[in-house]
Amino acid sequence: MPLAPDVLKALQTIAGADPVLTATEDLIPYSFDGTAALRQMPGCVTLPRRTDQIVQILQLANRTRTPVVTRGSGTGLSGGSLPVADSIVLCLARMDRVLDLDAANLTLRAEAGATTQAVSDAAATKGLFYPPDPGSMKISTIGGNVAENSGGLRGLKYGVTRNYVMGLEVVLPDGRILKTGNQCVKDVAGYTLKDLFVGSEGTLGVITEVLLRLIPKPAAKKTLVATYARMDQAAQTVSDIIAAQIIPCTLEFLDRTTIHCVESFAKIGLPLDCEALLLMETDGHPAVVADEADRMEAIAKKNECREIRVAKDNDEAERLASARRTAFSALARVAPTTILEDATVPRSALAEMIRFVEGVARKYQLRVGTFGHMGDGNLHPTFLTDERNTEEMHRVEQAFEEIFDKAIALGGTITGEHGIGVAKKRFLARFAGDESMRVMRELRRTLDPNGILNPGKLFD
Repeated sequence: MPLAPDVLKALQTIAGADPVLTATEDLIPYSFDGTAALRQMPGCVTLPRRTDQIVQILQLANRTRTPVVTRGSGTGLSGGSLPVADSIVLCLARMDRVLDLDAANLTLRAEAGATTQAVSDAAATKGLFYPPDPGSMKISTIGGNVAENSGGLRGLKYGVTRNYVMGLEVVLPDGRILKTGNQCVKDVAGYTLKDLFVGSEGTLGVITEVLLRLIPKPAAKKTLVATYARMDQAAQTVSDIIAAQIIPCTLEFLDRTTIHCVESFAKIGLPLDCEALLLMETDGHPAVVADEADRMEAIAKKNECREIRVAKDNDEAERLASARRTAFSALARVAPTTILEDATVPRSALAEMIRFVEGVARKYQLRVGTFGHMGDGNLHPTFLTDERNTEEMHRVEQAFEEIFDKAIALGGTITGEHGIGVAKKRFLARFAGDESMRVMRELRRTLDPNGILNPGKLFD
């Protein structure tokens, strides 16, 4: 049933001068996120500017048993911010201030709606560095990054969002405010509550402020691109780089389909007669960077790369890096529906997993482009399809079923950075097991006994 008139009236009182969106044309942009083929109209949308408004909204929702779905920019790729029917969408995009940058303690405090790019740019004004760089960083919000524990191209060396969260302000489902964490580098007093909310996909509380750890900006960087006749040569290059105790900041790959799409899109000058491309970047002290770049070039040549290009300056480095950063956009031009997934396997199983994805695509007569973070084993098989073709979409679902089962069988996981949301919840129990599912369900029931926050996500 639609939202009750008294609930809408109460929301309008809380919103004050800001509108509560209810008209169909206003709700459509909030009825989907970055996940293909998933849509659901909400009951209304609120855009609070202050934490006290969120407190009142959750108190109202908890009292009236009204579902609430928190949203940032809607760039998620697992349906995590997809509304449920007759829900309140709580969009935090207007809570977008960088509140404090403490250069002495290397920390930054921001509201949840601040974009990842704004956080990165603010850090850079003081010569500091916020490493996580999800592909959507220009528009994704830091609160959404925390809720999804977002990764990025620099994850191999620098880790993911969780590694930089020092503290959080969270409004719990009943409207109480929890503040957890601080600026201390060491703090082992009690449970590390902030970690409960990192990666919780909006199911345990509404993140309103984030305290982040920053690091000094690397003094130098070097970018290399190598191309290969066979994918296993690229995979062996990655294994040899890690075995040589080199941890690049970026170690990414593209397969043949993705290379062709990127070259058609970006005109970088990539060779089209290769099966794999590796993007390698090292950063740090200039002497270390020069040494690591030379060693990675030698390792690539030892593994019979067809060609290796070393960027001569920052402009060329950016152009070469765009081969990977534009991969999704380039693939999205090819077909009406682009389904970007992620699965992670141990690095030693990368070549096998990539070949398996290719075999599954042939089996189900589908077109796939695979790219991703080869340095940390995170693959993005991307099927190019048309959601209007019901029969083909069924084959896509069958293909992903096999891909996720294979990832689990190889000792991997069903998601390295996109999250579970609704798109993958049927696979979670296979991966996590009964006891982990029990603990997660009990934790969720404890914090949200009325089940108002992001219902239907992660598990039913």
